[in-house]
Amino acid sequence: MRPQELRALCLSFEAAVEDFPFNPETSVFKVLGKMFALTNLGARPLTVNLKCDPEDALRLRREHEGLIAPGWHMNKRHWNTVTVDGGLPDRLVRELVEDSYDLVVAGLPRAERLRLDRP
Repeated sequence: MRPQELRALCLSFEAAVEDFPFNPETSVFKVLGKMFALTNLGARPLTVNLKCDPEDALRLRREHEGLIAPGWHMNKRHWNTVTVDGGLPDRLVRELVEDSYDLVVAGLPRAERLRLDRP
């Protein structure tokens, strides 16, 4: 997956926005103010930090050693750093980004969730 594809994917979700709270190079993708993806789109290899169910996070790290690791500078129980340089199928990367978004949305207050088109 190329950087522009990752950016477009992150912005394709309802109410998703890109922000740069840390520096001009680090894209933070949020839904209603809550982060679901963090990446430097100019970095090589391209990586993205994504929220993940803790049990799934451990399984994914085992199954994709070297490509999915504990979240860099994140809570390692809930975040993975995913290398997006072609080593993983694009379909899996898309699923992981969507899962991260869904987990963040699920943690929003009910009133905020109802503002979105998603269940």
